[in-house]
This record gives sequence, C-alpha cells and structure tokens, in this order.
Amino acid sequence: MVFTPLLASTCVGTLEFRSVAEPIGRIQPAISREPGSYFFLANCTGVDFQNHQVHCQTVTEGVETLDPWNFKVAYDKLVIASGAQASTFGIKGANEHATFLREVHHAQEIRRKLLLNLMLSDVPGITDEEKRRLLHCVVVGGGPTGVEFSGELSDFIQKDVHQRYAHVKDYIHVTLVEANEILSSFDDRLRKYAIKQLTKSGVRLVRGIVKDVQAEKIILSDDTEIPYGVLVWSTGVGPSAFVNSLEIPKAPGGRIGIDEWQRVPSVQDVFAIGDCSGFLENTGRPVLPALAQVAERQGKYLAKLLNHLGKAGGGRADAAKELDFGSPFVYRHLGSMATIGRYKALVDLRQSKEGKGLSLAGFVSWFIWRSAYLTRVVSWRNRFYVAINWLTTFVFGRDISRI
Repeated sequence: MVFTPLLASTCVGTLEFRSVAEPIGRIQPAISREPGSYFFLANCTGVDFQNHQVHCQTVTEGVETLDPWNFKVAYDKLVIASGAQASTFGIKGANEHATFLREVHHAQEIRRKLLLNLMLSDVPGITDEEKRRLLHCVVVGGGPTGVEFSGELSDFIQKDVHQRYAHVKDYIHVTLVEANEILSSFDDRLRKYAIKQLTKSGVRLVRGIVKDVQAEKIILSDDTEIPYGVLVWSTGVGPSAFVNSLEIPKAPGGRIGIDEWQRVPSVQDVFAIGDCSGFLENTGRPVLPALAQVAERQGKYLAKLLNHLGKAGGGRADAAKELDFGSPFVYRHLGSMATIGRYKALVDLRQSKEGKGLSLAGFVSWFIWRSAYLTRVVSWRNRFYVAINWLTTFVFGRDISRI
C-alpha cells in the first residue's frame, strides 16, 4: 500500500521510496499468520454475484516468467475496495506520453526522467531550445497533488539544482496548467496565498484546457503549444476498467452505487468502500470526495458492521437479509492540507467549502502538515524512515543520485 500524500516528495529525493510503501502483511499481520487468511497478488477480472465467486488472474511481470493463470475465490461477504484510476477525460495522447502520480513506480519514472534530462542538458551539442524543452516540467491539474508536486519541484530547483547543476540552472522551470481555479476546494484566502507563493518560487501558472498531448509538447484549446521534458498528469480520478465492467447500478461519476450501509443494494452480500464507490442518487446523499480520510473511515465502519453481522449469525452467504444493520455511515470532513514548498503549507479545517472553520497558511501550517502526515504513516518503522529522511534532506540536501 502506498501512502500517496507523501508520494510527491519521493520524486525529487526528499523521501526514499520505501518510506511511503507499506507491505500488506505489515498492515494486517493476520493475513500472514491466521489459518484461512490469505493475500493473493492477482487481478480481479470479474465477479459472479449469483454464485458468490470472484474471478481472478495472477500478476506476472518480467521477460522470462510464468504465464498467468486464472482461479476463483468463493465468498460469503465481498468488499470491493479497488480504488480508482487516473482520469484523462479522453484527451488524445495523455495515456501514452504523460506520467501519473498514483503509485511508487510512477514516482520512480518521474525521478529518472528528471535526473536524466538534467544530465543530458549538460552534454555538448544540445541547442538552447532543446535544453529549455528538456528542463521544462509541466504539471497538468491544479488539485492538491499537482500543487504539492509543483511546490516540491520548485524547492528542488532552488535548493539543489542551482547548486549541483549550475550550468543549466537558468533553463529549468515548472509550469502548472489548470482549466479552472487551483485548489478549488480550499478557502479563497488560502488559494490566493498559494498562487502568490508558487509564483514567487518560480512556478508559472497557466489557465487552459489541454486538447492534445504529443511526445514533446501539449496543445491547449486555444492552440497554445507548451513543450515539455517531463509531463505529470494529476487531473483527478475516475472509475477503473474493472468497476466499469461490473453490471450493477452506478452512482454519479460511474462509481459502484451503494446505500447508507455501504451495501450494493442490487446484489446480496456485497459492499463497496473508497474511491470506487459512491452513494446512489435515491439515498439523497452526495458522492463523497476521493480522499484517504473517506476510505479510512468507511473501512473502520464496515469492519464494525461485519463483526456485528457475524455475532448476530449473519456471517454466511445470504444469512443477513433480515438482520438489523444498525446506524448508517455518516461522514464528517476533517479538513484538507497541502504543502506548497519553501516550508509553507495550507491547512483548511472547514467541514465544507461554504462552512466556517479554521484556515491557516505559512510555516505553522507546514509544521502541522508534516506532523499530521507523520502520524498517519501506518507503521512505526516507516515513521522512523520518514523522520530520518526529512532530517537528512534538511542537513545534506536532497538525494539526486540516478539509480
């Protein structure tokens, strides 16, 4: 499992990749040691809701490896928590040429490209125009992920590139492209502060809609061309191919439709939580945002609910039809945070965009941001890793070795 809020920091060497990745067996040791408990590394290819079976295919990678094989897993209760995938809105070339920031291998690819381009730009024979393209990092999407990555990148450029790649320091720059307002879910005062700080740190903000992505440039709807060396795509998430393939009622946005108890009402014994699920329109509830805090609380609620059903004799397939499910799930937003680089961050503790609450920006917010995320890292081992990485970066600078 990847702790995605800190993933942007790994792209520029602030954190090591292992600091944000947690083995499933360490999160839930029972999977490794309890009888009848298993973790299967496999893709789910489909679900037979009628016969209570999940169809799976093993994951294989590498050149000389075993061919994947198919198998089935029977269930009494099924929880679908398959997450979402990066949304490209059908824009031509985005999947082929852009790099998403969702998994560790994405961060590794961005880091390799960034450091390779820095080295290539120093080679004799590279024209100034090509040098500017190679060292132009374009981020599409002005949400928290895009803004945090832009902030980390601008920090990296000012503190590390200017010292270690002095020959090309005047060529490297960052552009953030957003169709509407950056950080649209945050308080207006915080958004203005973020724009001011990002601009001050050298990030160029462009408002526009991308209509085409090519190998070395993106084209906006007004035909403006922006050449790039590294393109990072963070325009939000949408339903995965697996979720789209399930023939069950969907919530707005294409997510799996659920009721107030996280159940999929159209089939028996199936629940869905996290980014892949959303309340059906007939519940009268809005679809919850694709945030970690939503998924975490849905998971804890559903664990209690399933324990309750098990104690009441409803643990087996089709055994919970007449049971009382208790109180429905209620979500209360705890707030949003985003770092913008230069030891500054935003903390918005309002429960909704129209609601009232505490909003902070600056160094104190950055300290709150770091403290909060350090406590949210799952294991004490990784908390130690993160703290040591931060200290090492503060004293010696970022690790820019290309491995």
